[in-house]
Amino acid sequence: MKPLPEIRLMPTRPALEVRPLEKRVGLIILATDHTSEPDFRRMVASERIGIYVARIPYKNPTTPQNLRKMQPELTAGAALILPDEPLDAICYSCTSASVVIGDAEIEAAIQAAKPGVPVVTPPMAGVRGLRALGAKRISILTPYTVETSRPMAAYFAERGFEIARFTCLGFEDDREMARIAPAALVDLAREATDPQAEALFVSCTALRSALAVAAMEQAIGRPVVTSNQASAWNCLRLCGDDVPRPEFGRLTTLPLGQ
Repeated sequence: MKPLPEIRLMPTRPALEVRPLEKRVGLIILATDHTSEPDFRRMVASERIGIYVARIPYKNPTTPQNLRKMQPELTAGAALILPDEPLDAICYSCTSASVVIGDAEIEAAIQAAKPGVPVVTPPMAGVRGLRALGAKRISILTPYTVETSRPMAAYFAERGFEIARFTCLGFEDDREMARIAPAALVDLAREATDPQAEALFVSCTALRSALAVAAMEQAIGRPVVTSNQASAWNCLRLCGDDVPRPEFGRLTTLPLGQ
């Protein structure tokens, strides 16, 4: 073997930028999630905004009892995202669990590891999106069972929405939910939308519904808000990104509402 070359240490180090990317969005997802990470990389990530992902333990079936078991994992999951560095927003990407656990409890658990970071949940973002669109009478479509759908209906009713029609598909496994084709969701949107509804909310971060928003809106003739689309929109606005993205629905052309 030839002698190794002398290793030269540069006498000066290059100047460091404040951050590799200007804005940072944390994303906490289920161990079984196939959809949230690709959706956020598609809708949020850019040369200015980075997406930093942590997965937490989760086992099917998707029942209120199993969803609630994730709450103790949220602090540890948040702590794994760029430890000791600030984030501009962090999203816990599970709609049904957010409803069962509660937005305030999720915020407290995440902020125990990331103090002061704005926390987004899909149902919270959905409510903000529907209000930004001016919708009060809505239809809701979920892939869940009736048992798991009940807390979702209560969540939106408690926030002042009139639910004209609520439709669920009866799935218990989020991995199967992710295998529903976006084109099939367009047909389901037609069936799930009440003629008197002002908008349709499509729940579940496992569904690939963000890819079908524009087609669903065209099919039903009114706005569509989905879990990942609304969460992405909310996170973008928190990062100061106001660029319209009409290919992901009418909501993404609007400023952030409350």
